Order: sequence, then structure tokens, then C-alpha cells
Amino acid sequence: MIGPKLAAARAAGALSRRAGRGGTSLPGKVLLRLEPEAIATLSSRLPQGSVAISATNGKTTTAAIVAAILARAEGRVVHNVQGANMAGGVASALLDASHGTRIDGEIGLFEVDEFWLDRVAPQLRPRALLLGNLFRDQLDRYGELETIADRWAAVLDRLPGTRLVLNADDPLVADLGLGRDDPLYFGVEDDAVALAHLPHASDSKHCRRCGTPLAYDAVYVGHLGRWHCPRGDSSRPAPAVTAANIRLDGTRGAQLLLRTPAGDAEVRLGLPGLYNVYNALGAAALALALGISLDDIVAGLEEVRAAFGRAETVQIDGHELAILLVKNPTGANEVLRTLALEAGEIDLLAVLNDNVADGRDVSWIWDADLELLAGSVRRVVCSGTRAPELALRLKYAGIEPERIEVIDDLEAGLDAALAGAGDRLYAMPTYTAMLALRELLARRGSTAGMFT
Repeated sequence: MIGPKLAAARAAGALSRRAGRGGTSLPGKVLLRLEPEAIATLSSRLPQGSVAISATNGKTTTAAIVAAILARAEGRVVHNVQGANMAGGVASALLDASHGTRIDGEIGLFEVDEFWLDRVAPQLRPRALLLGNLFRDQLDRYGELETIADRWAAVLDRLPGTRLVLNADDPLVADLGLGRDDPLYFGVEDDAVALAHLPHASDSKHCRRCGTPLAYDAVYVGHLGRWHCPRGDSSRPAPAVTAANIRLDGTRGAQLLLRTPAGDAEVRLGLPGLYNVYNALGAAALALALGISLDDIVAGLEEVRAAFGRAETVQIDGHELAILLVKNPTGANEVLRTLALEAGEIDLLAVLNDNVADGRDVSWIWDADLELLAGSVRRVVCSGTRAPELALRLKYAGIEPERIEVIDDLEAGLDAALAGAGDRLYAMPTYTAMLALRELLARRGSTAGMFT
């Protein structure tokens, strides 16, 4: 009987919240300790089954877009909305929706950490699985990208009934569809937004089949683009869902022509950057794989706003504060590329932490193209556990030392950045710094708090 175990897990979560320790993942962790197959048991009660999303970058935002689409088309969605994406977080979302033998929801939507996919997906047995990208991130935790790709390939062998939705522009991800039934590919097709060359921080540069360096006809984000192996051992699959006529409006949004087998549509995204165009494409492709209408897809795409910390803007002390999460070279480069579109000089709060959830190794900042900020930063305050190293990196990027201030403490750093800023301040925090900033803003009444 799983009922008493559900009650025990809920009680543990309630005690944790009363103690001020949050409680997003703890109930699920307790439940899985008591009942290791709880995810399989509870997800099997969802009338429309479930879908899952995994990627290095963009999982939370893509899931938020899919949630907006599903809410229109499928009714109530059971979703780990707060981004707790390991097994405990998925179990907690299912636990919250469970009432006796009934579950309060039609379909499950689960963002899954890339290193936990092989443990969570076989229990979920999702109707469709979106794999968005693989970028270098937390090498001290994950290892090389090929390690993740191999784990993903192994888990896909255990999901014979799952429709795969894959990014054609990522060589490692696209390769996972070879020899599998009817994968649905998505990708960008607009050379107007292509980079001049492959960035030095690019990750997947070699053919997974023969190891030959890949050739690119267009590069969009990091190693994402139109690619092929010069020896003919692999090439970018033709995507069925694409974006063209892309127009990027700095940190405020983007427009695109969405092309699908169900028809074409103009889309206005309230999310900035080419990286969010990819998130929107993946969400649209996943929804199409579920049979959702193009009208509902477009309405969901245009409705969604930034997930917490992902280009979210809040009001504080008479300023707009735009929060742009950075956690690895490719993600940081896309944020920098977006900031470079802003008119005039910008004021910046840059926060670098090296906590476990950030990755202890912060050498990745030397691979991020912070040189894109040279000449456009009026003033930058560096905070966090590795603030001095970040300040040094910015100096080497070409920002004059007199424009850089180091204040390790986040709250003091925020106050100093606000005091010297114009109407708009941009914050670039790493993951745990973003959570701390959110909590700080919540205490000041600027935004709702998030507890993970």
C-alpha cells in the first residue's frame, strides 16, 4: 500500500517548511526512500500520460512554454514547476497532485536533470521526450559530454514507445535519433542570425561516428548549427519544425516565423535571445508530437513569460532589474550576445558562486566571451564567493578597472549596483546566486520567493 507512504512523505515536507528549510524536493526524496517505484506508480495514474524534457541549457524555460501550451490543450498539468528536476523533485510534483488513488491532473510535464534522465525516464515512460542540447556544464559533476550522450542513448533503448523530439542542430543530440522510429527534429534556418565562425568555447566539434572535425555551413549558438561530417559519416537531419525570419529585440523579446508540418505562423516571444528561440522551437515540436493544434501552440508561445531568473524583470527601488542566469560558457555567451544588442551603456551586477550546484570549477568564465561587454559597460559590481576572480576576468576582457567594483556580499553588492545605476540594471548571476538574489528580492517585496 502506497497510501501510508504518501502521508509520511507529506508530513516530512510539512516539518521541513515549518523549520524554514523549504520543501520542494524533500517529500519526494522521502517517498522514494520508502517506495523506490513511486514515480512509476503515481505517473501511471495520469489519464493522458506524461512528457519529459532534458537539456543542459533551457530546461526550465522550455518546460514553462510547454506548460502554457498544455494548459490550453490538455487541461490540468502536473509539473515540477519550481525546477526541482532530479528524482526527488519529480516525485514531489506527483505527490502534491495525488489524493488517495486519484491524481489531480490530466497530463504530466517533467523537466529532468540530464544526469538523472536514465533513472527517472524509465519510471515515467513518457509519451514524448524532448532532448534539447548538450553543452559543457559542471565538468566536476557530469564529466565529458560524450558521457551524457552515451547515458542518454542507453536509456532511449529502454523507452521503445516514446516519441523522440530532438534538436537537429546539436550533433550529439541529433545522433541519438539514428536508427530510431520517427524522431521529430527541430532547428533554426535563418542565416541572418548566424555567427561569423564557430566560437572557441564550442563543445561538440567532432563526428560522433568517426571523430572527424565537423564542418559547418552556419553556426547559431555554440556548436548548434547546420553541420556535416566531411567524411560523410553523419550530417544534420532535416528538421520538420524550424524558425526563420528571426528578429531579436535585445532583452525584451524576439519574433520568428514558425514553420511546421501543420502550417506556418508568425510568433512574438516575450523571451529574449536566440537561445530562447531554440527553447520555443523545442516546445512547439514537443506539442506537435502530442497532436496539439498549431493555434494552441502559437497562443502558448506568445503567452509565456520568463521563468524565474531567466531574463525575468522585476521592479526594485525605482529601477528595472533584469535577471539573466549564466552557468556555462555557451549560456553566458548567449546572454552576452543579447546584452550587446542593448542601446547605450549598461549597468551590471555580476555574481559568481562556486557552490556545489554551480560547480566548484569556475574556470569556464575564461571561455565566456566577456569581451562582448568591452565598451558597453558603464559600471559593474562583482559579488559572490568568487567575485575577485570575476573582476579580474572582466579586466582582461577590456573593461576599465575604474568601472569595476568588488563587493563579495550579495546584498551589499545589490545595494551598491542599484545606487549607481540608471533606470535599468542587469544582473548576471550563477545558479545559487540567482536563487539567493530571488530570496533577497522576495524579502524586500519585489518578487515572490522561490524555494528549491
